[in-house]
Amino acid sequence: MSVRVRFAPSPTGYLHIGAARTALFNWLFARKTGGKMLLRVEDTDRERSTEASTRSILEGLEWLGLDYDEEIVYQSANADQHRAAAHRLIEEGKAYRDFTPKGARADTNVKQEIAERARAAGATAEGADHRNNPFRDLPLEESNRRAAAGEPFAVRLKVAREGQSHFEDMVYGAQERDFAEIEDLVLLRSDGGQPLYNLSVVVDDIEMNITHVIRGQDHLTNTHKQILIYEALGASVPRFAHLPLILAPNKAKLSKRKHGEVVSLTTYRDRGFIPAAFCNFLALLGWSSGDEQEIMSLDELVKYFSPEGIHRANAVFNFSETDARQWTDPKALWMNAEYIRTMPLEELQPMVRAELEAAGLWRPEFESDQREWFDRTVNLIRERFHTLKDFSAQGRAYFSDEFDFDDAAVARNLKKVPRLKELLPALAERLETIEPFTAETVEAALRALSEEAGVKAALLINASRTALTGQSVGPSMFEVFAVIGRERTIKRLRDAVSLI
Repeated sequence: MSVRVRFAPSPTGYLHIGAARTALFNWLFARKTGGKMLLRVEDTDRERSTEASTRSILEGLEWLGLDYDEEIVYQSANADQHRAAAHRLIEEGKAYRDFTPKGARADTNVKQEIAERARAAGATAEGADHRNNPFRDLPLEESNRRAAAGEPFAVRLKVAREGQSHFEDMVYGAQERDFAEIEDLVLLRSDGGQPLYNLSVVVDDIEMNITHVIRGQDHLTNTHKQILIYEALGASVPRFAHLPLILAPNKAKLSKRKHGEVVSLTTYRDRGFIPAAFCNFLALLGWSSGDEQEIMSLDELVKYFSPEGIHRANAVFNFSETDARQWTDPKALWMNAEYIRTMPLEELQPMVRAELEAAGLWRPEFESDQREWFDRTVNLIRERFHTLKDFSAQGRAYFSDEFDFDDAAVARNLKKVPRLKELLPALAERLETIEPFTAETVEAALRALSEEAGVKAALLINASRTALTGQSVGPSMFEVFAVIGRERTIKRLRDAVSLI
């Protein structure tokens, strides 16, 4: 059978970056093996599941470029199948109805009675309570009669008193757990027969013909319980691969509640990350290709991905909880900058356009008679940018005449030199007449003026950068003159006198 994996998020909030990485690893494995990745929305928590969360998950997967095969499965629609599986196990003697009144197990007398049964049976482990449940061996006819009479019950799986659960994890190797450490699992709750997670997951995975389950390491203990359900239902057990956790800098588990936006996938989309760059970053949180290559396209990730490259050690997400300037892992920003700097211009240009549109800076002529200028400008300024937001923030002066001046740049490059009140207008006057208006002719005019005035060319270069862009750093200044253009350059040089 070909590989079939699934990504199964719960729609109870935004898409967590840990869940996004799980989706990515499932997708990479499916695409590498020629198999299929399926999407199952585990929406059985009716109180917390929302349509907005489901929409956020779907949008997140789309943004990352992780497509899925076949129709989406909504777990809540399969509740009747889950209940039917539990009742089948009752009929086969593999599960039983537990008629213990709700809350009775907290009663001191009941707990004492169960403990005494456990001691009499020589059991001391976690599962002892349920091995000595008085309803475990209740005859089926009596169980059916009490259920038909309307007596509330939970359904529990009968877990063997002796033996072990074991499986070979694709990441962590051999895993074993004594049956005595596993309680008789609740399959259906006593309040209305609501299926529980372990049952629902197994029944759905069987129905979807899942061959491999790739999920977080925090599910390792669940896996032993779920294998028992697979076996009780007579189904093939899929192979399991558990992924290392992603931890905060203090080695605590990343938490939606505690760490807020920093763990939300939409944060990275909304702050101008390139989808392929973020996929690249996520892949390296707990996996490596076996060499030192770090920048990899999605196609390359598919080519190099294998479960053998997944680390056992937990990954650390190195953001700062105290310094807002380091709001995310520096490596994520570095990687995003590398993509912006090196990706084909035809792939970057639509993303820049979308950012400029969102910021109200896009003009139709950028795609018509100014298309060559637009591409040239984007190619020039992308060298120092870390996110797409930089095009509308640091790069605003290239696309609009309304831009802010950096106070430190004004103080350093304009206010300290009174002579600039004369030199900037003089430079503007010379640039009015040079032909053609290119980086080379502007450079010649500026250097000639600086020599005549007895000042360093750097003085005029730095002052012009701040006058034209509001910044103190940027790409080659003479190229900046060229893309800003003669008319805007002259006006900005003259207007900057008021800042001196």
